[in-house]
Amino acid sequence: MSAETRAGWTMTGPALAAITLFFAIPAAASLFLSFTDFDIYALADLANLRFVGLDNYARLLGNPLFWRALGNTLWFVVFGVPLTVALSLAAAILLDAKTLRWKPVWRVALFAPYVTTLVATAVVWRYLLHTRYGLVNYALGWFGIAPVDWLGSPNASLPAILIFVAWKTFGYNMVIFLAALQTVPQELHEAARIDGAGPFTRFRHVTLPAIAPTVLLVSILSIAGFFQLFAEPYVMTQGGPAQSTVTILYFMYEEGFKWWNLGTGSAVAFILFLCILAITLLQLAIAKRLAR
Repeated sequence: MSAETRAGWTMTGPALAAITLFFAIPAAASLFLSFTDFDIYALADLANLRFVGLDNYARLLGNPLFWRALGNTLWFVVFGVPLTVALSLAAAILLDAKTLRWKPVWRVALFAPYVTTLVATAVVWRYLLHTRYGLVNYALGWFGIAPVDWLGSPNASLPAILIFVAWKTFGYNMVIFLAALQTVPQELHEAARIDGAGPFTRFRHVTLPAIAPTVLLVSILSIAGFFQLFAEPYVMTQGGPAQSTVTILYFMYEEGFKWWNLGTGSAVAFILFLCILAITLLQLAIAKRLAR
């Protein structure tokens, strides 16, 4: 083994060991558990553990609540990802404008929701969205709009949680977009401006192609985030009303830690992993075709 190889393993060894210890081994153990009936009785005595093969997966496919949770999660992905990407990109463009004053203040203000405690902000939003005393319905009353039961109506609860998640997370994506926008050569903008291109045309033909890899990155991160949505519905609605806000991760939590069906919960985790992997690969394939 050469000196360069030994140096490489020395540098990467601790990181690889940490990944193996805290990710690879737990993931392999979770995959094994998904083929067993591991529950609270097996937790007390491993002699009660039985191998059940694909029974957990078959039981999930026949569970209406699982399909509802998966449908709710896909709803968040379909509507939430474009919303958060659009908001983040719009905010980044505004912050990158040369005419904007007090840029550091605006950056801190827009990024602050991301670094605040999720549970604390979710509780605050529960009061803001309260049917009788919430400031949101109070503001709607000024326009003659009747109070909306934001968190108590199956039709309004999903959009209410989506708005909160978009407000909470878009600051992180905004910073990524802002960094990408600042790498776009100004010469390209000047050349397009000389050719008579307006702001929208310059954005469409200069800015957007230059930051396309960043848009793909933010989209993948947002998809993964929405697929792992748990704390927001757990704090704001507890999966209600009438299980209308149960997400796939919330369903996994209840199976594993409320009902102690850890084998079933592990099966849900790997179905979630396959969903995220499939959508990510699809996005990468589409991006490659568009780049040709």
